[in-house]
Amino acid sequence: MPQKSGTTRKLRKTRHVAKGGVIQPSSQVILLNHDQWEEFILASARQRDLPGGSHYAVVKRLGGAGDGGRDIEARYGQALVRDGWDLYQAKHYGKGLTQSDAFPEMAKFFKQLASKTYPRPNFYYFCCPLAVGNELHNTMASGSATFKAKFMDAWTNEHTGMKGRAAELTQDVQDAIDDFDFDRFIECTVHDLLAWHALDKAAHHGLFGIVPERGDDDPMPAQPTGYESIYVNELLRVYTEDNTSPVGLADLPGSKYEDHFDSHRQTFYCAEGLQRFSRDIYPNEREFERLLDMVYAGIRPTVTQLRLKTGMDRVDAAVEKASILQVQESRLSPQLRGGDLPGTCHHLANDGRLMWVK
Repeated sequence: MPQKSGTTRKLRKTRHVAKGGVIQPSSQVILLNHDQWEEFILASARQRDLPGGSHYAVVKRLGGAGDGGRDIEARYGQALVRDGWDLYQAKHYGKGLTQSDAFPEMAKFFKQLASKTYPRPNFYYFCCPLAVGNELHNTMASGSATFKAKFMDAWTNEHTGMKGRAAELTQDVQDAIDDFDFDRFIECTVHDLLAWHALDKAAHHGLFGIVPERGDDDPMPAQPTGYESIYVNELLRVYTEDNTSPVGLADLPGSKYEDHFDSHRQTFYCAEGLQRFSRDIYPNEREFERLLDMVYAGIRPTVTQLRLKTGMDRVDAAVEKASILQVQESRLSPQLRGGDLPGTCHHLANDGRLMWVK
């Protein structure tokens, strides 16, 4: 039924939950190999909501030989232009990222900028399953000037992973360093990557095997919508037959059919919530349609019994039979709620597969 006036409860939509015995995704990412880690970052970046509600226009994986120190290139527009893209650097180590890990990668990055392999990105993201280590975190958090000074000291004095690289610090490279704000080196946390990845519920469920949990169903609209027109008309035909005179929507309030109609609309919307859940988790697999086929096969012998003489007999018999069907073969079975299977009868009617009045 519609929510009472003045209520502001936000509906809880489909989400993923880790049931007992399931390894959390934040732990599972540690088990990925380097290629899988890059693919995970790629998928996450594609789902990421940017400021203003937009998404990257182009997201491409470039990891491997010749990548120029950019594992994932994510553009705001179609063209690769200065400050018009983000660089995601994937580092899948069995420990937190250290300065001796990061500084050589940063040096490679500045050499590529100096060589004009690609234009300056807006942000450079370090993506590490075990996060940025404490020393590097403190260095990055100390501010752009301090971070830059520590990086330059490591390069010029050949320590913290930079031994033998002093000669690479040419004037062109120095210019590229001076042209980049070190506050734009950012740790991209596993929490953020997982949150973006989870926006594609089917992909998230497929990768991590996390049990999907059905959220709240949308409330039933106060008045039938055009989407409901076929099964609503079928119910009105039932009432017209029973009343032996025409019954329209305007005649229902206060009539003996009002509660019957409202209750059956409610079950329709219960099943509609199940259909939405199915689209979220199995978008290309027709799971809800398969469930409708199971229900149709289960209730058809009941609906077609010759002893049922009226439309009211048929609709009530169909709903009663549907409510006790066993549909364990359906992947949606664990998510069923009380009104779902009765509601599928009206979805079948809405699809033109059931008619109550002969």
